[in-house]
Amino acid sequence: MPKRVLTGVVVSDKANKTVIVRVERRVMHPVYKKFIMRSKKYAAHDETNAFKTGDRVRIEESRPISKTKRWVVLAGGEPISGRKVVSAVEIDTPPVTTRPRRARASKAPKAAATPE
Repeated sequence: MPKRVLTGVVVSDKANKTVIVRVERRVMHPVYKKFIMRSKKYAAHDETNAFKTGDRVRIEESRPISKTKRWVVLAGGEPISGRKVVSAVEIDTPPVTTRPRRARASKAPKAAATPE
């Protein structure tokens, strides 16, 4: 039987040779038929302590390593914590324009028409 491979984000790297990975999946609500996000955390073995909080990693099912660790981080994980953050100033966006406000009709009572 093939081993399962999941993709998630590292939420903790405080332990030695262990990372906690949050894996999210989309599930349809049984009554409302809307997709909702469900997440689960897995303890995964990281032999070289290479992955840090915020990195996107792939984990693979393995033999039990400890009481809670049954997953191993694959070497092909992609760190995303060092990605470049682009600010709105760097992107060529058109300036925000506002349309002029319409003048409100006055609430003054209308003058009664005088018969001639």
